[in-house]
Amino acid sequence: PHHHGDRMICPGGRPFCPFSLTLMGAGWFLVALFVGETELLSILPGPAAQITLVGLTTGLLMAFWSLSSFRAWVDQLPLKALIIVHLARFVGIYFLVLHRRGDLPARFALTAGWGDIVVATGALILILVPAALNSSRAVLVWNTIGLIDILLVVTTAAGLAFANRESMSALTRLPLSFLPTMIVPLIISTHVAMLVRLRRKSQRPETVKREQALASF
Repeated sequence: PHHHGDRMICPGGRPFCPFSLTLMGAGWFLVALFVGETELLSILPGPAAQITLVGLTTGLLMAFWSLSSFRAWVDQLPLKALIIVHLARFVGIYFLVLHRRGDLPARFALTAGWGDIVVATGALILILVPAALNSSRAVLVWNTIGLIDILLVVTTAAGLAFANRESMSALTRLPLSFLPTMIVPLIISTHVAMLVRLRRKSQRPETVKREQALASF
């Protein structure tokens, strides 16, 4: 980044670069911390946690699809960097602990807990085993299972919260309040980004074949 008048911008005037994204990420974290510390999601009326989660996820996906500079930044990230985000899903262990304490309903804690543990373990294997990370099929299978799991977790939590808001109150307090305000939107968005990357990679050989066929005429 460099200074231009009173503004700090990225090289070439791009709105996204490591510096600006670090600032935005830090700001997002501080807001999420404030929301959790004040238990704002439990104070606000209606399904505040669900609205927050959907809004943030939609915002990230819209930025990915509509802002070319942001999409280019995401595309240049190593695949491993996108997968590392999913190690946060070892939070499933904490879900099981809270269930044993009686702080989370079984329908959510057991489904989300074991599902997230399995997906997080898969992420760890992909990170540590180069052959697995280099296998598009292995990454695709893991990514598909992970996306289905997180969508199931979100819908289960929403259904239980609508039926009995207090039953899911643990998700409105620190540390779990970071799930709807930061972690789950990042998880869903990185799943989508990886699907796009894998689809593009699978289409590349076909594009090369078509170009070679056209060149032969």
